[in-house]
Amino acid sequence: MKVRIPLLIITLLPLVGCHKKNETEARPEASIDVAYPIVDSVTLHKTYPGYIRAVTSADVVARVSGMILTQNYENGAYVKKGDPLFTIESTKYRDAVEQATASLNTAKSQYDYYSRQYEAMKKALEADAVSQMDVIQAENSMNEAKASIRSATAALETARTNLSYCVVRAPISGQATQSIMGGGSYVNGEGAAVKLCTIYDDSEMKAVFAIEDAQYEQMVGRNGGQNGPLYRHIPLKFAQPLPHSYAADLMYVSPAIDVSTGTLSLEGQVHNIDKELKDGMYVTVDLPYGTNPKAVIVNNASIGEDQLGKYLYVVNDSNKVVYTPVEVGELYQDTLRIINKGIGPRDRYVTKALLTVRNGEKVKPVLKK
Repeated sequence: MKVRIPLLIITLLPLVGCHKKNETEARPEASIDVAYPIVDSVTLHKTYPGYIRAVTSADVVARVSGMILTQNYENGAYVKKGDPLFTIESTKYRDAVEQATASLNTAKSQYDYYSRQYEAMKKALEADAVSQMDVIQAENSMNEAKASIRSATAALETARTNLSYCVVRAPISGQATQSIMGGGSYVNGEGAAVKLCTIYDDSEMKAVFAIEDAQYEQMVGRNGGQNGPLYRHIPLKFAQPLPHSYAADLMYVSPAIDVSTGTLSLEGQVHNIDKELKDGMYVTVDLPYGTNPKAVIVNNASIGEDQLGKYLYVVNDSNKVVYTPVEVGELYQDTLRIINKGIGPRDRYVTKALLTVRNGEKVKPVLKK
């Protein structure tokens, strides 16, 4: 009995192997959706980080000293040019206006007196009632009084200007930031203007970014100058998608290259019609620099990624799946991706079921358009 047991095992093993082989051969070929790449002429972009700035902004400052009595706007509200934003205690400036007014009236009275005296002296000189020296002295007194009028007038204008500064008005229209100093605070604006808040006119914004000097030379060479079509409607993207899409028109190029970084500053004008853009927002600028007349384009969702990089599954002429590494370009029309290297226009690539297909597997391709 012990001699026959090994013979029984040897006899059974080939039967098990044959059974597994038959199962593999009997496995049906899976139907897999495939597609040919799209070949189209596309505009090529290069992405640069930047930020949004208001085209116009202005600091609201206090130019006089005193206690802030009122703040006449809500923080963050839209204000119009000339609107009163703050009121500063004005007692001493009103007193200064009254004093300057009194000084001007005194100077005018003195001038009237000395001018009449001068005319009288000239007539007396004709009658030899006074000397020539008396006439000259009267004329000097009249001129001094005239100079006093000019000085008093200037002092009154200054006093009135300072008094007007007690009502701090909006220099431009726009969104006003939160006030730095609220009601009850004391400001000393006579020595140096004190910032109270900032107004941003956000009707027009600009995207500010920097590019390499070599990239700028390439763009100019391809585009034939700054005013070509590639410099209109430059796509902008934000960290969080906004309800509306935005584009910039390139309006400014720095006249000099920063030698420390080798970059050139650019600014693009952006219409902020929906008031969604804010000063200081980070933005990604997709700057166009050329065209590819025969770009190979695939569905972005069909591209896989592993430790070796990006890849596509391609079905060859024998209907076998081939793992194919690819070099990808930029996203195109949100759902497509440009392929720079790896496949050609006549290569069928797997569009779905990336997790179920295997390299070398024979499949039944179903062509999708």
